[in-house]
Amino acid sequence: MTAYVYVLGCHGPHGYRTYVGWTLDLERRLAEHNSGGAAGAKSTRGRSWSLIYAERLATRNEAMSREWHLKRDRRLRRELARTAQGFSHGGSAPCDRPEPAASTWRATRRRV
Repeated sequence: MTAYVYVLGCHGPHGYRTYVGWTLDLERRLAEHNSGGAAGAKSTRGRSWSLIYAERLATRNEAMSREWHLKRDRRLRRELARTAQGFSHGGSAPCDRPEPAASTWRATRRRV
């Protein structure tokens, strides 16, 4: 049975957020997250999520295992979030958005 692991992203008042999950039906699950109802995970309610990454796996167990690894891979999630926001893979910000000063970066950074 085919299963999927996915990463969702959304812009929020405190920056860009990501959510990692697994499902058997990707379209249905995204609709559940965006409906704001009880079917979506509690941490995703009240936000408009978009799919930023998905993998198809052969079994539920493989999807659950991959979800566990993706939740702990902050580097990949940060890169996916940067790409979804329009930043390049090279680590530089677009021209219309200046880089924060090095002294303020640590005080303002947030986990993705």
